Amino acid sequence: MKMEIYTELHLGDCRDILPKLPPNSVDLIFTSPPYADQRKNTYGGIHPDNYVEWFVPVSAQLLRVLKPTGTFILNIKEKVVEGERSTYVMELILAMRKQGWLWTEEFIWHKKNCYPGKWPNRFRDAWERLLQFNKDKKFNMYQDEVMVGMGDWAKTRLRNLSDTDKRRDNSKVGSGFGKNISNWVNRDKAYPTNVLHLATECSNKNHSAAFPEELPEWFMKLFTKPGDTVLDPFMGSGTTNIVAQRMKRNSFGIEIVPEYYEMVKKQIEPARLPLFEPEEKYGKAKVDGRIAIR
Repeated sequence: MKMEIYTELHLGDCRDILPKLPPNSVDLIFTSPPYADQRKNTYGGIHPDNYVEWFVPVSAQLLRVLKPTGTFILNIKEKVVEGERSTYVMELILAMRKQGWLWTEEFIWHKKNCYPGKWPNRFRDAWERLLQFNKDKKFNMYQDEVMVGMGDWAKTRLRNLSDTDKRRDNSKVGSGFGKNISNWVNRDKAYPTNVLHLATECSNKNHSAAFPEELPEWFMKLFTKPGDTVLDPFMGSGTTNIVAQRMKRNSFGIEIVPEYYEMVKKQIEPARLPLFEPEEKYGKAKVDGRIAIR
C-alpha cells in the first residue's frame, strides 16, 4: 500500500500562521522555541520576565490545533540571570496549565558531548528539558516502538530472584505502585527511562541551536505512526520536518528567518501537493515548499 506524505514549510511568524491551521489537525507538536535572551542576533531575544507573556498566545494556538489524542513536546531550558537560575520555565508550565494543558511528563535530554568550561558558582549544563503536554489524559502512545535492550541488568538482577521478586511487591514508600521482577525473566527488551542520552548537533546544521535527529525521531516513534501529522512552529534548521519526512509522517514547519527557511527548502524533496489546502486557508503568498512523496 502506497502512502502519500506531505511536508509544508511556511515563512513567517507562527503567531500569524498558526491561527489559520484547522483545529484538531496535528498528532504531535515537537519544537524548541528561542530561549529567553538567547539567539538575540537571530531571533531578537525575549527577556525572561516577558517570556510567558510572549509564549502563551502561541501555546493557545497549539492547544487549538492539537488533536485530543495528540502530544506537545516542548524542548526548553532555564537560563542564568545575575547568578541565579530564572524561573520562567516553571512559570510557563503553570500558565499553560491554566490554559487547559495537562503537564503529563518531563523528559531529560542528556547532552553527551556538551562543551567543557568553568564557572565560579556552577558546573556546565549537560541536559535540557523536554516537557510533555496533552489535551486529554488518554492520548496515543506507542511504547513498544521505543523499547531498549535489557542490558547487563538482566544478567545480574534477574539471575537470583527472591520470594519478594516473584510477587507484586508494593512500594516501601507507600506510593501504591508495585512490581513483579520475575515478569522480565527471559525478555530481551524493556521500556526505557525518561532520560535520553544523545549528542548535540550544531556544526553540520548551520544553526546555532539545532538538536540531533535522534531527538524528534524518538518522540515520533513514541507518539505517532506513519501517516500522522507533526508540527514544528519554530522550525529553525528543519530537523523535525526532515525526520518526519524520512519516517513517513506528514509535517508542517514555520520559520521566521528567511535564511533558515531557504536552507530547509533545499533539503526537502521537490514541492508537490499541500497538506492543509493552503491557497484557500492562507493565501498563496505564504505558501512554499510543499512536498508529496509517493
